[in-house]
Amino acid sequence: MFKAPFSFEGRIRRTEYGISAIIFIILMILIELLADKAPFLELLFIPLLWFIIAQGAKRCHDKGKEGWYQMIPFYFFSLIFTVGDKTQNKYGKNPKTDV
Repeated sequence: MFKAPFSFEGRIRRTEYGISAIIFIILMILIELLADKAPFLELLFIPLLWFIIAQGAKRCHDKGKEGWYQMIPFYFFSLIFTVGDKTQNKYGKNPKTDV
């Protein structure tokens, strides 16, 4: 889990994506609260967005889709609730069996 969180290559499971989304939300709220007192902290949104977009792309890869699919409104729910490809696809081995 979290071997290369800022990379756009490979596949991740629903669990890792869900944990990533929770981390993203918590850090986003924390940065927003702290940015009121120190506006330069808003720069931390850049790596945070990179993180969640990279994790979303890898989750799309697990379903055999390109990372751009995460830009579809409400596709987030598909990434959270549907199972990925059970076998190897063009993006790599099944992360569930690649332990």
